[in-house]
Amino acid sequence: MPQTTYPRQPSSFLTEDHEAFRQTVSSFVEREIRPNVDAWERDGQCDRELYRKAGTAGLLGLRYAEAYGGSDLDFMATCVLAEELAKGDSIGTAVALMAQSEFALAILADEATDAQKEAWMAPAIAGELIGAIGVSEPGAGSDVAAISTRARRDGGDYVISGQKTYISNGTRADFITLAVRTGEAGPKGISLVIFPTDTPGFEVGRRLDKLGARASDTGELFFDDCRIPATSLVGEEGHGLRYILSHFGGERLVIAAFAVGIMERLIELGLSYSAEREAFGGPILGFQTWRHRFAEMATRLEATRLLAHQAARLLSDHDPAGDIAVSMAKLHAADAVQSVAAEILQLHGGFGQMEESPIPRYYRDVAGFSIGAGTSEIMRELIARALI
Repeated sequence: MPQTTYPRQPSSFLTEDHEAFRQTVSSFVEREIRPNVDAWERDGQCDRELYRKAGTAGLLGLRYAEAYGGSDLDFMATCVLAEELAKGDSIGTAVALMAQSEFALAILADEATDAQKEAWMAPAIAGELIGAIGVSEPGAGSDVAAISTRARRDGGDYVISGQKTYISNGTRADFITLAVRTGEAGPKGISLVIFPTDTPGFEVGRRLDKLGARASDTGELFFDDCRIPATSLVGEEGHGLRYILSHFGGERLVIAAFAVGIMERLIELGLSYSAEREAFGGPILGFQTWRHRFAEMATRLEATRLLAHQAARLLSDHDPAGDIAVSMAKLHAADAVQSVAAEILQLHGGFGQMEESPIPRYYRDVAGFSIGAGTSEIMRELIARALI
């Protein structure tokens, strides 16, 4: 079936360099990701070698300093990367890469010491190490201030005990940017440490069996009197919650950009199918009801793209309005992409139920977009607070 190319609307937020980078990522996806995703989805994780290839291609450190292997680019480049990775027919694979490049490393880029960056960030940007961020716990998901995993000071060490869950890259990470409680209950007692996963007392409980994003390993983790040096502290003790919250913008932007890429990919697949598939003596695209539904889907896509790109520009400019803009972008994106995925699934009829098609995989994958990096309910509350 000939592939339809979506006529992307021009964006005043993107430069020629951004578009050239888009072609680089698109080629990487076509060459290194899409041919392998069926196997990775079955295995529950992408190959470790993919991180090395992504590192070689310069995809794991876009916004970070060149001194550590990064490219010193902006959030617009992050948007482009996430959009194109999302078209690889496996959001799990895209999540696995972005959980490293954006989630695990962003705080280190801003708060870690030079020695910590050399030891952990530089090899992660090169794809030699896999990183994760460890925040969520069985009793503390969206309520980050409620985490209970404790790090008690013992001489020149921290001794860590507790549990984390729903940790992307958690079952095979070499290190975790780990949120721990070093002080009193509540938001002021939280710190961040770099935790090497070869530390005695650390154990991966199990790889979690998820609805979607199945090529991204997600684990529950246990810490039993794990001793690490106090020099593993990131930034200042007691400032961990502030560091986490100040970097949620990047995670939320990634999800919004994922939604943009997915919608573009799904609309392309839908246009190709409906132009070829005949019903009642003509192609499905000949029916006004589906032409109008495609018009609505394209409008949702372009509205989401503009919200995401505006948020990326504000974040790049360190504009305080960026936090609310990215909350709006993620809120709208989650709703829009779930609607488009449902429409394209409906369009494909029986074939849309078949695992040989990427359609049902995308339908499952986007279910978590209204949950990850802050639920849609939290996005609404953040936006409401800015209005009142």
